[in-house]
Amino acid sequence: MTIQWFPGHMTRAKRQIEEKLKLIDVVFELIDSRIPQSSRNPMVDAIVGSKPRLVLLNKADLADPGRTAEWMAWFRSLGHEALAIDASSGAGCKEIPGKARELVRARIERQLAKGMKPRAVRALIVGIPNVGKSTLINRLAGRSAAATGDRPGVTKGQQWIRSGSELELLDTPGILWPKFEDPKAGNLLAAIGSIKEEVLQVDEVACFALQILAADYGHVLRKRYGLTELPDRLPDIRSAAEVLEAIGRRRGCLAGGGHVDYEKAAGVLLRDLRSGKLGRLTLERPAPAEVHAAAPNEL
Repeated sequence: MTIQWFPGHMTRAKRQIEEKLKLIDVVFELIDSRIPQSSRNPMVDAIVGSKPRLVLLNKADLADPGRTAEWMAWFRSLGHEALAIDASSGAGCKEIPGKARELVRARIERQLAKGMKPRAVRALIVGIPNVGKSTLINRLAGRSAAATGDRPGVTKGQQWIRSGSELELLDTPGILWPKFEDPKAGNLLAAIGSIKEEVLQVDEVACFALQILAADYGHVLRKRYGLTELPDRLPDIRSAAEVLEAIGRRRGCLAGGGHVDYEKAAGVLLRDLRSGKLGRLTLERPAPAEVHAAAPNEL
């Protein structure tokens, strides 16, 4: 399945970001802790260039803490500061202003040396749809300053929002790239709900997710759905579909004649995955050679 989704407001957002970049001190790149690589937009590197960057691994309360630690170390190895947060509860968010000031310390020290009062740090927040940008802005601002929603495509324009006296935040619509060259990235984004369901086939996405879950979190599937005969590996879509059928039967997702409604069964699995009912899971990890030792993140 090839997934393509690039609404017009995202094209405008890309152009507006490029126009505003000269006003920006630091970039907050917000990603989803459950799929840290696939929830990054490869266009961001080209758009923001060498601007100091703080990578914020959001929804860390839903992610495997051990793998979150691996990803934070990986981003730091690339020269970016990284922080695991949960914008909904506020966990980790109080550290953001201090991290931002640290990234622009040289500018602040120059201003102080000239007897100037440093202005607020201007931060650009970028990320794909439904990753939690508006929730984070509202958390940092201490008020409902940005529209939020549980579906991609809520934010339609740009706005500057103050966060105390230390930060000025520029919100932008979520930007996805026009075509996912890697089908795995598209399926992972669909699995966590970052792509509108109208543009995908949920049963295929569920089968893709099952292949990953069986290999890394088989014990979770066995416990949640009573899959006593679940193999450790699902080598193809057919074997994953058989597991999805078993889940559908156990959850009563039946159509006429006692046949399993695969779409309903897929909905059950994906809702459980997105809501955290399957536990704290991360669906991808850095290449082993690039993983550095790091302490597990505490939320």
